[in-house]
Amino acid sequence: MAFQQISLEDKYAKRKGRIYLNGTQALVRLALIQKHRDELENLNTAGYVTGYRGSPLGGIDREFKGGLPFLTKSNIKFHPAVNEDLAATALWGSQQTSLYPDARFDGVFGMWYGKGPGVDRSGDVFRHANLAGTSENGGILVLAGDDPGCKSSTVPSQSEYALIDAAIPILYPASVQEILDFGILGWAMSRFTGLWIGLKCIADNIDTSGSVEADPGRMQILQPKEFKKPVGDLFIRWPDSPMDQETRLYSHKLPAAEAFAYANKINKVLFDSPRARFGVIASGKQYTDTM
Repeated sequence: MAFQQISLEDKYAKRKGRIYLNGTQALVRLALIQKHRDELENLNTAGYVTGYRGSPLGGIDREFKGGLPFLTKSNIKFHPAVNEDLAATALWGSQQTSLYPDARFDGVFGMWYGKGPGVDRSGDVFRHANLAGTSENGGILVLAGDDPGCKSSTVPSQSEYALIDAAIPILYPASVQEILDFGILGWAMSRFTGLWIGLKCIADNIDTSGSVEADPGRMQILQPKEFKKPVGDLFIRWPDSPMDQETRLYSHKLPAAEAFAYANKINKVLFDSPRARFGVIASGKQYTDTM
């Protein structure tokens, strides 16, 4: 009987099959998977990861630095920022490459990271950048590191309200596998809607380890057929007045996010009850009875 050859580098080097990694390492692998998916679609994209570390994302700098040989080969730039709002501003700029005819890449997919207080201080940038929008082949994930039990933070944190205030949809992975799956869904949603997409990260997921499926083709993204995009699409543009941005955000981009979530069955009922008292309703559609 032949034994399977296993290496510590499998978490980043192995293209298909199962790998073992922790939640922070999954974020590194997530960026690599997005690049691999773009290559399969013949897209010449780059990645940009920046932010300011803090619990429960305190080890993210170390893991991304450890993955630099793989990230560099994939044109993914890791650049820790001086603070969270400067990082968000840089990512806002990364979505503007599509406005230049001589751009080197088809788009730049971005990842912001920061803990709860960092989400608070970056609200100004989040609001402006989300209004402006993402590029068609770019997209932004906002990794909100929440520590509700205040285990290693100065304040208990729950970032949903701050992100909702900036009109940023939120995905909440419940396992290491879902960090990968929801991250891919998040970038796809960002590209479909022109929105920044939040990814809630708590210690229960980030500090755990597990065996996951890392095939770039694992997630099959469905494009909503019923949703009709407005003339001019939903992405970043120039010139673009603030009033036009706000109209597009609330009248088209957020409804596009709802349509995307519905088409891809993001809100799933895993444990149903014959006496259920609660459901999820959006856009007049009851999601719980169809998933």
